[in-house]
Amino acid sequence: MPSYKAPTADLLYVLHDVLRISETGVPGHDDLDRETAAAILDEAGRLAEKVLAPLNPVGDSEGCRLENGVVHTPAGFTDAFAAMKDGGWNGLDLPEAYGGQNMPYVLATAVGEMFVSANMAFNMYQGLTHGAISAILAHGSDAQKATYLPKMVSLDWTGTMNLTEPHCGTDLGLLRTRAEPQSDGSYRITGQKIFISAGEHDLAENIIHLVLAKAPGGGEGTKGISLFIVPKLLVKPDGALGDRNAVSVGKVERKMGIHGNATCVMNYDGATGWLLGDLHKGMRNMFTMMNEARLGVGLQGYSVAVPAYQNAAAYARDRLQGRAATGPANLSGPADPLIVHPDIRRSLMDQRAFIEGARALTLWGASLIDASHRAGDPAAEAMISLLTPVIKGFQTDKGFEMAVQAQQVWGGHGYIEEQGMSQFVRDARIAMIYEGANGVQALDLVARKLAADNGKAMLAFFDMVKAFINENDGNPALATDFLLPLKAASKDLQAAILFFMQIGMKSPDDALAGSYDFMHLFGHVCLGLMWSRMAKASLAALESGAADRAFHDAKIATGRYYMARHLPATALHLARITSGAAVVMALPAEAF
Repeated sequence: MPSYKAPTADLLYVLHDVLRISETGVPGHDDLDRETAAAILDEAGRLAEKVLAPLNPVGDSEGCRLENGVVHTPAGFTDAFAAMKDGGWNGLDLPEAYGGQNMPYVLATAVGEMFVSANMAFNMYQGLTHGAISAILAHGSDAQKATYLPKMVSLDWTGTMNLTEPHCGTDLGLLRTRAEPQSDGSYRITGQKIFISAGEHDLAENIIHLVLAKAPGGGEGTKGISLFIVPKLLVKPDGALGDRNAVSVGKVERKMGIHGNATCVMNYDGATGWLLGDLHKGMRNMFTMMNEARLGVGLQGYSVAVPAYQNAAAYARDRLQGRAATGPANLSGPADPLIVHPDIRRSLMDQRAFIEGARALTLWGASLIDASHRAGDPAAEAMISLLTPVIKGFQTDKGFEMAVQAQQVWGGHGYIEEQGMSQFVRDARIAMIYEGANGVQALDLVARKLAADNGKAMLAFFDMVKAFINENDGNPALATDFLLPLKAASKDLQAAILFFMQIGMKSPDDALAGSYDFMHLFGHVCLGLMWSRMAKASLAALESGAADRAFHDAKIATGRYYMARHLPATALHLARITSGAAVVMALPAEAF
């Protein structure tokens, strides 16, 4: 069975040595000193290692089963969910008024990494609940908040979001679910939703579904969509649970991965629902949840790669195969361990460099959300809006790729189910698809996010990169290995944007044909910036006499690897972008 070790030292390093989180001036960050953060991360790490990780293969092998309208989760999930409730983990960053602890979102994100790495399918039950809470916090009435949030924060009740329909995925303008107004102010919701994560289960006493539907008078397309609260069990005025609502599970999907999470077909047969937010503004209101969910999926992208890498590295150290090209390294044994071979080292370094860079980028993104929500910083809000499709799309693509590489280190044994490596690959695959498939993320980035507010956020990103390079240009330890590659990659990013500006208005296909490559180009520049910041932090730590020199030496060496072996990919992506749409669109549709 695969093992998992919570990387608390790495998380603390990013929070305090790189982001210097307690010095940002964002309300709440100053309370997040190293000792406090360490205590919380250590406790979360123990839960992840001791409770959640052992259940990961159980959830994969057992899956969820539907019997008489009830979905039963895998053995051990109910006890683990009780431990999650008892620890108050779902409310870590939520308001105290509803039972939360009001800690910064960046800390909750660091905790979330460990929970996802230990058991992605299990963590989705509370993860979807957190997103639903955010939507009700942002758009609910005082009465709705009082009715639903305390029970959801405590995980007595869980939450979902219902968007997709059998004929309607990304194009929500085709949505058919209807909401008919009733005389008491409620609505009757009728329709079918599919791919509803945690749509039904036995972990909580009630499930609060947030459902997109069309109410009369809204017109066609997405403009007519509204968002509704539709509880599984109706809630009485005094907060007690009442009758079962007219919502049921039609099917639990059989999936490639995340078997421990119930992905449901949900049938709404005149179910009672209540409008959440303004009528016909459902898309705007739902995207409160979607943006958080997309950041969470970006977190999943690298988090699943973490245990895959850990187990690949352990296997490479132990498995004896062949001899080192420079001469035997294991003189007392029949062969050398896999880790002596350069190609195995390349694979492990690929994984390590991506994971650590993505961790830094994700936590930086979470700190921007804190700056936006807690300090009202519009520049932070614009920056995280720009970065969200990159964090989601680039990191899930690469996270899956790294899980495959980890499996490859195991050779044929990695293909055998009992070893557990295939689960990481299968679980990682969904992150590239849900909450907006990655092609859609790329289109959103190029068609909407780049030009938002006349490109102000993109210009701010370039200014940030330029300022970092200029501030550290006199540091010879950074200049050659980090600053020069970062500058070259940044120029490739600027060249790609210039190409879009020159041809995009005249020929949208030319811009959109390069959107996926642009998302990856941007992602590489982001990780290049993160590695440059980490190198600076570790060099400073070594100069000040840090006790754990090996830790910081490894950071610098891994950063050099990323800058030398991965950041040059920006030139390849730029070449693809500037080739335009002609080669992409050359064949007629009937030729495929």
